[in-house]
Amino acid sequence: MKRGLHCYISGRVQGVFFRMETRQQAILHGLSGWVRNLPDGRVEVMAFGEDASLAHLAEWLKRGPELARVLAVEQKEVDYQAHNGFIIR
Repeated sequence: MKRGLHCYISGRVQGVFFRMETRQQAILHGLSGWVRNLPDGRVEVMAFGEDASLAHLAEWLKRGPELARVLAVEQKEVDYQAHNGFIIR
């Protein structure tokens, strides 16, 4: 079943290739959506796709790329929306 996942990631998540590697993970798992930095230092992710693929991304977001230090991930399920690809905003 397709659904969406909206996440806010806190910690040392900007300036450590978080957006680029999130995009790579999303594409690897066939997800669509977007990722962006927020002015308050967090990263926001909106991803859409199959449950298993979203679960893989959610687990990865808890760790992030090698240089990141994730302190918290807030996530909620959202309705599916069709997107073309996965972009960095």
